[in-house]
Amino acid sequence: LFNDFSKHPNTKVTKWGITSTAAGAYQILNKTWLEIQAKLMLPDFSPVSQDKAAIELIRRRKALDDVYAGRWAQAIEKCRKEWASLPGAGYGQNEKNITNLLAVLKVAGGSTA
Repeated sequence: LFNDFSKHPNTKVTKWGITSTAAGAYQILNKTWLEIQAKLMLPDFSPVSQDKAAIELIRRRKALDDVYAGRWAQAIEKCRKEWASLPGAGYGQNEKNITNLLAVLKVAGGSTA
């Protein structure tokens, strides 16, 4: 938890035997944040800046067109190395099931191609 959105909190947290600086809505590592923040000239770690950073990370993984087209399974597969909880990430963390992820998407009002 953090209260200051002026910058990434860069706090190391250990859970399930893994230490990480992941923070925010998209669990962005501090190292990744510093790179993206500089590239996009983001002013802070606010929710809007985090959204922009996540879009850039999805774009880098060549999954943005899949997202726009509703090809969520393909987008998730392409982004699996970016977010450890995506199926097939392989980081030994709490990977989610693709069927469950797509069900959550539909409950939230999304649709698939």
